[in-house]
Amino acid sequence: MPGVDDLARTLVTAYEAGATIEALAEVHDVTYRAVRDRLLAAGVTLRPAKILIPPCPEGMVNLYEHGASIRQVGAKFGHSYNQTRRMLLAAGVTLRPHGRVNYVIGKQRSPGTQA
Repeated sequence: MPGVDDLARTLVTAYEAGATIEALAEVHDVTYRAVRDRLLAAGVTLRPAKILIPPCPEGMVNLYEHGASIRQVGAKFGHSYNQTRRMLLAAGVTLRPHGRVNYVIGKQRSPGTQA
């Protein structure tokens, strides 16, 4: 890494070993931006940011597995469609293909009946 200062070398080594930019900024008493800029200047490809996914509230998986749509489940638990989808996937749920649902919150419909 020609032209890269000692701090940048240290940051690159730690980042490539798995340290986060936030952790490096805290340890070296510099800003997030300073760490990021030095890593980029050194030619490092940054990892994508990890999205923290909260665990599914009690009943969420069961509701989905009994026919509710992701939108219905999200509305019931106060989460967006995308957040609900990510939570269900993180819980190991196999998502159904898009299409007509056979569930209305509060009661289950029989296939072939109109809502």
